[in-house]
Amino acid sequence: MSDSSSFPPCAARRKPLAQRLAEHFMVLALAGMVVAVFVNVMLRYVFNTSIVSYEEISRLLFVWLVAVGTIVAAWEGSHLGFDMVTSRVGPGARAALFWLTQALVLLCMGLLLWGSWAQVVAGLESFSTVLGYPLALGAAATLALAAGLLAVLVRDVRRGPQAPAHGDTLDIE
Repeated sequence: MSDSSSFPPCAARRKPLAQRLAEHFMVLALAGMVVAVFVNVMLRYVFNTSIVSYEEISRLLFVWLVAVGTIVAAWEGSHLGFDMVTSRVGPGARAALFWLTQALVLLCMGLLLWGSWAQVVAGLESFSTVLGYPLALGAAATLALAAGLLAVLVRDVRRGPQAPAHGDTLDIE
């Protein structure tokens, strides 16, 4: 007979499809980067040549990997946080700081969305040197980043301010 309470709480929850797809994309992007860089390093040292397009591919994959990884980390709540102030104030001040923080995040993501859109539009007329893909493809990563973080913001605002769980803060004496 098995005791279901021995399993970690996250094992019972299933991740949303979008999150699973994002994680699979990150695995494939990282694997593609590793293969491209490894092949180029081996070609340089062994044959004194390289495949120039692999550099563009790995650069583009890296940009998208960072953007998608940031969205996943924010969704999971595993991004870096600084709670030295919020962990030491009362619930009312904590709630006020939460709403102030969400307003600042909204402002920053709005600016990022606006600027990214301008870069995507500008990148439609510019093309990469070797492969010739529109540079809008690279700029679209920050556009997706802004949209994804806005989705996280909407979710967090719907949840509202929450008191930190026991053990979630690091006490510095």
